[in-house]
Amino acid sequence: MEQLLQHLRNLGFTELESKVMVCLAQQSTQSGYEVAKRLGVSRSNVYATLQRLLTRGVVQLTPGEPARYSMLPVKELTRMIAGQIDASLSYLEQAMPSSREESPSFHIVEGERNVIELINRELDKAGEEIVAGIWREEAAWFRQKLENAEQRGVRVLWSFEGLEEDGHPGIRLLKGGISGRKFWMVIDRHWCIVGMRGDGIPAQALVTEHPLMAELLLQHFSQEIILYEMENDLGQELIRRYGQGYTRILDRYLPGIIPAD
Repeated sequence: MEQLLQHLRNLGFTELESKVMVCLAQQSTQSGYEVAKRLGVSRSNVYATLQRLLTRGVVQLTPGEPARYSMLPVKELTRMIAGQIDASLSYLEQAMPSSREESPSFHIVEGERNVIELINRELDKAGEEIVAGIWREEAAWFRQKLENAEQRGVRVLWSFEGLEEDGHPGIRLLKGGISGRKFWMVIDRHWCIVGMRGDGIPAQALVTEHPLMAELLLQHFSQEIILYEMENDLGQELIRRYGQGYTRILDRYLPGIIPAD
């Protein structure tokens, strides 16, 4: 019941309007007095609510003594609401003023649900290319959306962060590392998201369309590809010359950087 009421609220109905609608749907026709009694709400509030619902066209009135009310058939109701929403969204796209910023902005998205919903919306809009770096634990969030994108012709390139197939971790660039799992994504070479989450750590992400961020992430991905190919071809030779995890190179430029344990 609560889930149904929540969806009605999401569609713009008030708490009492939602309860009255559900109450009317549970029985063919009822008077305002009967609805008020079943809900335990004052008759004046119920009659005012019924009047608003009549005005919106979601409730039908049968005149009489007393007058009786009934819900619009559910299929007719959903078609009507869908039409109203489509019309409002169409008008919004055309009429809403859009501020022109001199440079792309950055903003933060917090909470796992908000991050997942945002990325899924952007994946649905991807037209040409998706490039991503993600841990296996988070890959389940987007696997279906990525598969759907591939099926409609979008090129999808992604790498797994963290442990590799053989169990060896990547290089940790700071002693102690960062607690949590990072993820990033570039869609159509302009929309970017960089974030992290982990056990006990709420998901948080930075979102931008700044071209510099897209360039940095794509360069990072290209470097990973180059290293992957080189390590496959020259693995032992690279270890002999540069040390495990390239420590000899790292110590030369940034002493103290060590491979992950």
